[in-house]
Amino acid sequence: MAKTLAEKVTVKATSIFDTADSLSGGNQQKVVVAKLLASDLKVIILDEPTKGVDVGAKYAIYEIMRELAKQNYAIIMVSSEMPEVLGMSDRIAVMRDGRITATLETGGITQEQILEFAMLEKG
Repeated sequence: MAKTLAEKVTVKATSIFDTADSLSGGNQQKVVVAKLLASDLKVIILDEPTKGVDVGAKYAIYEIMRELAKQNYAIIMVSSEMPEVLGMSDRIAVMRDGRITATLETGGITQEQILEFAMLEKG
């Protein structure tokens, strides 16, 4: 099962017995996703899934996320990178001080509009 999951998320390692801490940051992220796939989940929460990884690893993680969405997984992605949010989301919940200030469909939304909602005081 480990070999199948590692291949599914394209982990680059010399062996499936390599420890996660011996891998690059991007491959460590892929190992986390592979562990999630071993569970019977329908909703996956990814908090800053591409933080600290190189561009190639980011692309691979995005591809994995797209594939999971095609397989009917619901993905909640938390990200502080605006281009990532706009490029990977169907819907965006904007938060400030732990409260949702807006829920937006991504078609035609700009970074500036998202920032406006992030600055709103909700009372």
